[in-house]
Amino acid sequence: MYEFQEQIGFPILTVITFLPALGGLAVLFARGKPNVYKGITLAVTGVNFLLSLVLIQYFDRYTATMQFVEKVPWISSLGISYHMAVDGISVLLIMLTTLLSLIIVPASWNYIKDRELQFFAAFLFLETGLIGVFCARDLFMFYVFWEVMLIPMYFIIGVWGGPRRIYAAIKFFLFTFAGSLLMLIAIVAIAYLARSNPFATPVFDMDLLENATFSYQVQVLAFLAFFIAFAVKVPMWPLHTWLPDAHVEAPTAGSVILAGVMLKVGGYGMLRLCIPLFPDAVVAIAPYILVLSIIAIVYGALVSLVQKDLKKLVAYSSVSHMGFVTAGIFALNIVGIEGGIMVMFSHGLLTGALFLMVGFLYERLHTREISEMGGLAGPFPVMAAFFSFFALASLGLPGLSGFVGEFLSLVGLFTYSKPMAAVASIGIILAAAYLLWMYQRVMFTGLRDQKWYKVPDYSLREIVSLAPLGILAVWAGVYPNTFLQLIQPPAARLTEKMAPYMAESGSVVERIFASLGGLF
Repeated sequence: MYEFQEQIGFPILTVITFLPALGGLAVLFARGKPNVYKGITLAVTGVNFLLSLVLIQYFDRYTATMQFVEKVPWISSLGISYHMAVDGISVLLIMLTTLLSLIIVPASWNYIKDRELQFFAAFLFLETGLIGVFCARDLFMFYVFWEVMLIPMYFIIGVWGGPRRIYAAIKFFLFTFAGSLLMLIAIVAIAYLARSNPFATPVFDMDLLENATFSYQVQVLAFLAFFIAFAVKVPMWPLHTWLPDAHVEAPTAGSVILAGVMLKVGGYGMLRLCIPLFPDAVVAIAPYILVLSIIAIVYGALVSLVQKDLKKLVAYSSVSHMGFVTAGIFALNIVGIEGGIMVMFSHGLLTGALFLMVGFLYERLHTREISEMGGLAGPFPVMAAFFSFFALASLGLPGLSGFVGEFLSLVGLFTYSKPMAAVASIGIILAAAYLLWMYQRVMFTGLRDQKWYKVPDYSLREIVSLAPLGILAVWAGVYPNTFLQLIQPPAARLTEKMAPYMAESGSVVERIFASLGGLF
């Protein structure tokens, strides 16, 4: 069955997904010409960002219906089709991906010293994988793009990373690949179980799967397989241990795209697959996921508080912030889901900026040890201003994007369970503690070395890299409705689907005991 929804006149999702891959191939043919392959990379990421803005401009933000549909039979004997479409959640994350990709290119312009051509090619292939995940509406395609993400990031960490890059890359690969195998098994199982009869073709189409009915046992097993794969990517406690190593060893560009976008595909998968396909299992298992989310919020913040390495501090803060994402999603109400999505978007902006600034700082000081810094606001006043802005935004200062998402997530969690929301709110207090203490030690404690006055402050290129992230952080904080309009219809659709399965009453403790009985 051929389907093409002509909202714009050409298959924009195919173009925005595969243009970076074509750019990556073009880069490989520009060997020995740095200005050419850098120019190609910048042009491709720039065009892709403009296409994401066009996508938003033509997107109907008042409906939950999937838009810009492209559907063509692919492997007909197995029921697999080339099926792409987006809703408001997808569009927002595609824009975030293209923006960060565009910013990373000039930010990495002079910082990749070895095998520069291969780095830019790998980066462009990674962008194709990320955008493909947000566009795919066929489970087979979703899995293919999911795996495409893994390979370039493995090489970005393992080839261009720090001294322990091989260890970090292998650890990243093993954690992610183990989750992917579980997801593949679940995909094949539900595709065959959703058939109308034993002789029919498997069902990989997400639209059809959302209307399929699975037994409770199948839902629980499939949900757990998908959830573990997505929880590794988020990453949720206790599956988070690969993240600090990957962040610390990855080059700056790798850390930015890893924190800014790749962690988001985990939360996106939970919204796109776990909740719509397995509603019975979601209601039963949600209390346990919320407990793990709250542990992640508090644990990540406490561990950040004692870090000596600036990059590792930002890495562990991601564990805490992403805990608000899963807490909001599995509160299973519209406010919580909207909050979880806003945290994903805001975290991409703010943590991406923090990793960029840590990278800029390391290029000047050649150290990330907080104890070796101090008084840097003197020689680097522009850096200090940017650092203070993004630190305040990350700790949830009202008027900036970090506040909106975490506030909505906590309100959604409060609706589900007041005690859980009270414990989770401790994470906001701890975030203020570790970010302000870090800033005070790095920027205002006595200057360690007068030689830093001979090192230049931020260049125009670095300021231009950070400015769009700051502008969006203010915009999302002051006028969040711009973004909430995009995500409200799909969030409402999810909560409407879950409504018949939600318990009418009962405390969280009662829900946990009830779900234990249902599981066993």
